Parts: sequence; C-alpha cells; structure tokens
Amino acid sequence: MGILFVAALAGLVWWRHGSLAAIGTAFSAVRWEWVVVAIALNLLSVVVRALAWTTVIHSAMEPPQPSVPLVFSAFSVGLFANAVLPGRIGELARVAVLTRKLPRRKGAWATLVGTVFAHRVFDIVPVLLLILYVVITASIPTSARASLVAVIAIGVGLFAFAFVTARRHTRISLEGLGPLRRLLAMGRAGLGVLRSPVRTLGAIFFQICGWTCQIFAVYTAMRAFDIHAPLPAAGVVLLLMNVVTIFPFWPGNIGLVQVAIASALVGYGVSYSVGVAYGFGLQAIEASVGIGVGLLFLAREGLSFAMLRVMPAASQAELPEEETEDRDRRETQQAAVR
Repeated sequence: MGILFVAALAGLVWWRHGSLAAIGTAFSAVRWEWVVVAIALNLLSVVVRALAWTTVIHSAMEPPQPSVPLVFSAFSVGLFANAVLPGRIGELARVAVLTRKLPRRKGAWATLVGTVFAHRVFDIVPVLLLILYVVITASIPTSARASLVAVIAIGVGLFAFAFVTARRHTRISLEGLGPLRRLLAMGRAGLGVLRSPVRTLGAIFFQICGWTCQIFAVYTAMRAFDIHAPLPAAGVVLLLMNVVTIFPFWPGNIGLVQVAIASALVGYGVSYSVGVAYGFGLQAIEASVGIGVGLLFLAREGLSFAMLRVMPAASQAELPEEETEDRDRRETQQAAVR
C-alpha cells in the first residue's frame, strides 16, 4: 500500500515539475519571525496536551503516580516516534517510558495503554468543535458540509459510548483475552477519568487549549508564507492534516499532506505551488517540535531509536510481569497437583 502511494506521489511531482521553481521562490520569501511564533505555539500545544494526559493518568491509577515532568517526557518521546516511524509506535513508546520509571505493580502496563486510548477519546471534543467551526465559517462544498455534520453526529455517539463504558468499573485483567477484548479492557481502564466530572472537564479543557494553539500555529505559519487567508482556512488545513495522518503509511505521510493542503488552499486564492511550499513548511514546523523535543527526552530516558522500532502493537503487548508471574505460579501448582 505504501509503495503505491509513493509511486502516485512521484507521478504527481513529475506532472507538476513545472511548479518546482515557484515552490522554491515561496520558500525564499519566508518570514522567519512568524515561523518562530508558530513553533512556540506548537510547543505550547504539546505542553497542554501532556497536561491533559496527566489528568487522565492520575484518574486511572492509584498512587504512586507519574509526575507532570515524567508524563511530558513520555509524551515527547511518543511524538518523536510517531513523526519518524510508520504506524502509531509512539503510543506504546509513551507507555514504555512511564513503566520504566514507575514501581512495578499488577495491571500498570494495561492501565497506561488505556490512558493513551482515553486521551485520544478526549480529542473528540475539540475535533467536533473544529468541524463545527469549519462547517459554519469555511468555504467548502455543500456535500462536504453534510459529511462533516455526519461526522459530528458519530463523534457525539462515540463520546457517549465511552462515557457509558467508563461507568462500568471493573478490575482489569488481560489474562485469557483475545486481541480485541484486550484492547477494550485496556481502554475501559483508561476511561476511569470519566467517573470524575471535575477531572473530565479538566482533561477536555487542556485538549481544547492544545487544539486552539494548533489552529493559531497553522494561521501564523500562513503569514510566514505570505498567505493572507482567513482563520477558517487555517481550520480547514488543520482538519485535513489530521485526517490525512490518521493512518501513517510512511513517516509523516510526507507528500500526501502537501497535496491535501495545497488543494484546499486553492479555493482561497492561493496558488498550488505556494500551497505545496506552505504544506512542507507547516509540517517542518510541527516536526521541529516533535523531533527536536522528542530527541532531547529520548536521550534523557536512555532509549534508542532501535528500541522504538521494535515496539509491539497495543493488542500484542505482553501481560504485565506480575500477572505473568502469577499465571506461571498457578500453572506450576496445577501441574504439581496432577
């Protein structure tokens, strides 16, 4: 699948090769002071989203709980892994950083994986607000508006389902469960924050703040490339970037992101070549935060790039060591009885 996309993008670049000079011109005219502001806004977004994850973790786990600096470190390592590797390796990298520093206890790994899932669930609220903002203010086709309204309805349903699921609190045990049921059990453990209205509102608030920083970072980056489209255009770009990168076929889906952004900005009077250049610049701004900060904390946590490459999928994660030891002990006792 990834090879087909790369081939298609290579063909597109060859077809539009006449615009390469214009793309280079767009980069030469970049106003770097706006780039610095955009990077600062992206960094602030990372900080507040890490605070949201901290709120989720502290609701799902009994003391001792990870500190805010440790959670920020783990979150940054996860951003780095997602930026440089295909798939969602970063989600498990986050958990690996935390479990290496926390005292060993039964179910900790599974609960932390669940908090990653719950943290993503809280993205539903700002995403729905962003979609609603785009539907009301942006210049998009009527058919696309109908599709986005349907997405809003689905998002509300998913959040309601997550809330109902969280109310059914049971002690987590992964033993004997298949991959799908294991994921559901871990997700339910992480959704424990929904049983606390105050912490739920806190996590949602931090996530909304994070997405607000991101939309203003997108808008500021437009100014860096002398694009004077209105704020709703930045909303469209942010929404498209997140849709295109849901399934990362290769690191960052580089190329595919630029095509999507340039195509959207054409409707706002931005030339295709400037839109492509802006797409590369915007992705570089985001990557500078994810990769730069992530590398710093990767070294701080004593991890290597090779270790990130072998992270398992969540459904393939091993049982926590304590649960494995308990299971082996029971099997040994049963064998002795027989």
